[in-house]
Amino acid sequence: MKQKWAHWRRLDNAAKLFSAASNKQNTRVFRFYCELKEEVQPDLLQQALDASLETYPLFLSVLRKGLFWQYLEKSELHPVVRKEYREPCGCLYFRDRLALLFEVTYYKKRINFEVFHVLTDGTGATAFLKELVKNYLYLAHREEGLEAVSLLPEDLTVQDQEMDSFSKYYSKASRHPKRKKPRAYQLKKQHKENGRLRVHEKVLSVREVLGRSRELGVSMTVFLTAALLCAIHEEMSRQQENRPVVLMVPVNLRKFFPSESMLNFFHWIEPGYHFQTGVGTFADVLEQVRQYFTQELTKEKMEAHMSELIDLEVNPLLRLAPLELKNLCIHAGAKIAEKNVTAVFSNMSAVVLPEDYAAYIERFGIYTSTPKMELCICSFEDKLSLGFTSRFDTENIQRNFYRILKEQGVHAEQIVPDFPEPEVPGEVEMKVYKGFTMLCLALVVVMFALDHNHRPEVPWTLFTAGGIFSMWLASTIGFFKRRNLLKNAVWQMFIVTVGCIIWDVLTGWHGWSVDLVLPVICTAICLSLVVISRIQHYRAGEYLIYFVIAAGYGCLLPVILVIAGAVTWELPSLLGAGFCFLFLVGLVLFKGREFQEEMRKKFHI
Repeated sequence: MKQKWAHWRRLDNAAKLFSAASNKQNTRVFRFYCELKEEVQPDLLQQALDASLETYPLFLSVLRKGLFWQYLEKSELHPVVRKEYREPCGCLYFRDRLALLFEVTYYKKRINFEVFHVLTDGTGATAFLKELVKNYLYLAHREEGLEAVSLLPEDLTVQDQEMDSFSKYYSKASRHPKRKKPRAYQLKKQHKENGRLRVHEKVLSVREVLGRSRELGVSMTVFLTAALLCAIHEEMSRQQENRPVVLMVPVNLRKFFPSESMLNFFHWIEPGYHFQTGVGTFADVLEQVRQYFTQELTKEKMEAHMSELIDLEVNPLLRLAPLELKNLCIHAGAKIAEKNVTAVFSNMSAVVLPEDYAAYIERFGIYTSTPKMELCICSFEDKLSLGFTSRFDTENIQRNFYRILKEQGVHAEQIVPDFPEPEVPGEVEMKVYKGFTMLCLALVVVMFALDHNHRPEVPWTLFTAGGIFSMWLASTIGFFKRRNLLKNAVWQMFIVTVGCIIWDVLTGWHGWSVDLVLPVICTAICLSLVVISRIQHYRAGEYLIYFVIAAGYGCLLPVILVIAGAVTWELPSLLGAGFCFLFLVGLVLFKGREFQEEMRKKFHI
């Protein structure tokens, strides 16, 4: 039997941070891709994606807003594979539009999987891309004898994939005293034109990197971390050396706590080096980084760090704070935390596929959107792919990094990223809106100038200026909320009714705004919401909250004004309030279970 309401789940701890802190310059989207040895066939890739989603159905989720927290809800949206069409790691989450949080595109021989970090972490993305590539290669080469294989444990369930491992392993007893972190050196380079993401890729030999790392007695991650610290230092002035260079290095918590979860389950450590007080040689930096990794990469330390973050989430005062207030606080906290880090280095480890499938694959690669500089690496067989991303118009640090590796006996193969020309329709729309805003502002200035010069007995110039402002305000709300027609309608209800009351007050108060406009507009908006929902075929969960807001507003406000004696002609107000009241009763009677479930989702703390 088909469910009448969608399955939903709370966000994990990391997802709550990503959803609040994402923006246009830091979309929190990362790309994991596979370069094949053959051109991609779009129709087969679509079939492979459909099959992969049967294995990982949790990816068919959309992000929705509640009063206290956002949450993920299962969606019936069907992802469509398309040719790559925009800048890598572009925004996938739009606050006023229900959309899937991942995208699969292709370009020539490359299969791209881009995902919003709220949905999964690097480990989950690796698992999904491996499943996608495996399914594609099977469809493309099964006639040649390629056999179907499973990449998952036989007893893995959807509940295992959706397990919130942060909550599972949280313990108050594991908390440690917090240490104050010094402010790190910040890269201050000229930003690339239009703020677009710059991608710089090279490939190393895994054998060379591992061989040199073992000669030095360290892991590959420690070796590359030290090289990146030194590469950044070479671009610093003597004065800038008064602050340490610090890297954020994500750590997969599944290595410490057993978990098959596809959700976010990672923490990070922050190795660094203070070049003003240290010797500053590569050997000295390497030794300090090695000691730091040894001290920090323990189960006890990871558990303590994880518990610190969840302590904030379960704090009673913070849990009861409205979502928008939480988002402001989290965004501010993220900005402050960024000052403690110079750049980011993420090691996604090795991607492994059965030998028969590996024969068709050239390599895997990964990189991410970032307001800073980030280096992401992953390996496949003997190819270690490195992807630098930044929005800075310079590649000096990348040059320094590869030169240091060459001095250590590790040579890099240059890869020129090949991207199609991106489509940018949003820029044209924004230019039109800015032009409209400028025109409205110019007209308002002209009206004020005419009023000051002529001072007419009837201030028609000021009325005209007010009308222009009202038109601009309504158009602005319509423009920015255009992706969600229901939300747009509710906003227009607030703007028109409140705006008319203000006009009524400024023109001597005749009462027309509350006698007629308020009940008529509220009734009309309730009816329009029904029409929009029918035409767009929205599910109950998508429209109920807007119905409740509109009907509640149209029911309570007129009654309050009638009781307060502000209404002269009471009949329209009472009829409008009665209609809205019956509207609410109808929701409870005919959509009771959906109504109850939707309120539970919206108000969960």
